[in-house]
Amino acid sequence: NAKFPKSTSCENNEKQEPSSPKQGDFSDPVYKEIAIENGAINRMNRDELCAKCAELKLDTRGVKDVLKKRLKSYYKRQKLMHSAAANGNSAVYFDYICVVDYEATCEENNPPDYLHEIIEFPMVLIDTHTLEIVDSFQEYVKPVLNPQLSEFCVKLTGITQKVVDEAETFHQVLKRAVSWLQEKELGTKYTYTFLTDGSWDMGKFLHTQCKLSCIRFPPFARKWINIRKS
Repeated sequence: NAKFPKSTSCENNEKQEPSSPKQGDFSDPVYKEIAIENGAINRMNRDELCAKCAELKLDTRGVKDVLKKRLKSYYKRQKLMHSAAANGNSAVYFDYICVVDYEATCEENNPPDYLHEIIEFPMVLIDTHTLEIVDSFQEYVKPVLNPQLSEFCVKLTGITQKVVDEAETFHQVLKRAVSWLQEKELGTKYTYTFLTDGSWDMGKFLHTQCKLSCIRFPPFARKWINIRKS
């Protein structure tokens, strides 16, 4: 089990352990679509990657690998959103689906007790009745326990050291994320749920980050749709 530093130990934290992925998690046809899209992105040169990012109004800065990661993340979120909204009865129960796909610190070979810190907090809001994206929230987060990103993490996530150095801490970013949800009247006027690609975003990354930041696990994160099991 991971051991938290004494300086970050807190009382009254919510406990929620991630479930292990089961065989067949990638059986949903959406993963084939994502794989095809990733293949097309891998074949692009840097000019083509920049042009596509500009077309989608994404940041065009960064080396080739960073641009690839940015595009892959964008298409992954898009396809997961539309798959979840069009599949099952979610539209019957929820007015909106909020897609979350955190990025976190990592090493090439994470030790068993490695504590991941969230370094990107993105949310995309989709109207389940129109299947249209209505808004989004995205902020980077400054890691505290391991402030220096590994080369592997930078290459994997496309997030640079300069970006996290200039970001604010998780506590501040979470407050703005909650305010964003409240401004949309989610949970009051409108029903909504979160959608994740697997159990790690809420069950592992957010749970660990809240303990590190001495923050109570947020009520909105206690239930969500796992696209791999929907």
